[in-house]
Amino acid sequence: MKHLPLIAALSLSLLASGCASMRFWEHGATPEQVAASAKPKAADGITIQDADGTAVVQKVEFRSGVSSATVERLAKRFGCTGEKGAGLVTEKGPVEVYRMQCDNGTTFMAQCELRQCRPMR
Repeated sequence: MKHLPLIAALSLSLLASGCASMRFWEHGATPEQVAASAKPKAADGITIQDADGTAVVQKVEFRSGVSSATVERLAKRFGCTGEKGAGLVTEKGPVEVYRMQCDNGTTFMAQCELRQCRPMR
C-alpha cells in the first residue's frame, strides 16, 4: 500500500508522455515527417557528429570576453584564423572557455584562467 502513490505517479507520467507524442498525429503528420523535422539544421551553428555519426548542431550566441584578443593571437599561432574572432562560451569569471571558428572549418578552443590562456586539446 505504501507504494501506491509512487505507482500512480509513474503511471500518470507515462500516460502524459504518451499523449505528448500523439500530438503530431492529430495534425496529420506521419512518423517520417516528424523524424525529418527533428533533424538538426545548421542555420548559423556549428555542425558536429556524435559517436553514432549523427549530426548535431551547436549554436552558441557570439559574446566577446576580456581574453578574446589573447585567444585570437593564440589561435593564429596554431594556424587558425577566422572572421568573427574568439567568442566566450562560458559565463564570465575566473575560468572562461573561448571558441573560435577557423576559416579551414576546424574549431579552436581555449581555456583562460585569470587571463592566462592555453589551448584545449
